[in-house]
Amino acid sequence: MHTQIVLFDGFDPLDVIAPYEVLHAGATASCGAVSVELVSAEGPREVISGTGKLALRATGVLDPRRAGLILVPGASGRVGEPSEAPDCDAGAGQWQQDEFIPVLLARTLTTGLPELMRTAMHNPEVTVSAVCGGSLVLAMAGLLEGRHATTHHAGLDLLDATGVCAVGARIVDDGDLVTGAGVTSGLDLGLYLLEREVGPRIAHAVEELFAHERRGTVWRDQGPVPSGL
Repeated sequence: MHTQIVLFDGFDPLDVIAPYEVLHAGATASCGAVSVELVSAEGPREVISGTGKLALRATGVLDPRRAGLILVPGASGRVGEPSEAPDCDAGAGQWQQDEFIPVLLARTLTTGLPELMRTAMHNPEVTVSAVCGGSLVLAMAGLLEGRHATTHHAGLDLLDATGVCAVGARIVDDGDLVTGAGVTSGLDLGLYLLEREVGPRIAHAVEELFAHERRGTVWRDQGPVPSGL
């Protein structure tokens, strides 16, 4: 199982590193049955995150035709809308609108990422996953209409407004689309993908190594509809 984790300008480092480390450990535990790499829509380059200008290097270009997993992270930056930014004294520096999470997410729509992800989502050999605002990137690109997905709790209304069946769960499995909620859910998402794609023994071994217990039920569109709660 090969995983391509997508980097874009302003990405959230934890959305990337948490599943990367889980999957990398899964590669060791499975004797190489798992592999993972960092990619970008533009190809190999240094990509600056939204957290203190921390940079990671994409070693390849996103290949939507390669079988396996593609994971899209969210963005890291100022919370809220750019219009909410307070005025600053000139000597104290300027608020940069491009540091706001909604702007960083929306900027991905001006890159080659949406079209590459559109191709990936039409590839029956690809499972697409996303952490936190990564679901919003896909939704704003018009790729998740009618699908079940989750994101950070602050973005569920926006997800719903794009025509997505937004679910307030930590992990949502919608077949060839698996999404995680807030940033720390990247650990749970990585472990669940290991369990689903490689097997529970591998996932359990990595879970023990990381001293991390997944929480919450993985939501699927199955079983009776609950009522009276």
